[in-house]
Amino acid sequence: QVQLVESGGGLVQAGASLRLSCAPSGRTFTTYVMGWFRQAPGKEREFVAAISRSGGIGYADSVKGRFTISRDTAKNTVYLQMNSLKPEDTAVYYCAARPSSRVLISSLGREYDSWGQGTQVTVSS
Repeated sequence: QVQLVESGGGLVQAGASLRLSCAPSGRTFTTYVMGWFRQAPGKEREFVAAISRSGGIGYADSVKGRFTISRDTAKNTVYLQMNSLKPEDTAVYYCAARPSSRVLISSLGREYDSWGQGTQVTVSS
């Protein structure tokens, strides 16, 4: 497990854009699959997007066409570009990494063993 640090959250109006970043803290590590999850107040954590080292990508239906996940492999950093934000996108967004032995993307939180502390995204109407 490694510590992940998210940044880039904030308060925006509906229709605006934000870009979240996630990078390992303290030491470099090799990971193949990184993902973004979110949790709104009173709701369960839900999958947002994931990306593998080979470029495999998956999105939740609710964000397809609006969010884009990408990664800088050299920096072990993953990004989540969020466009056309809606109030229902308001949540704490978490970055996560699967064990380095896993190469396939997954939408299941239990298959990720490293998590960031979360960054708040608030979208006002």
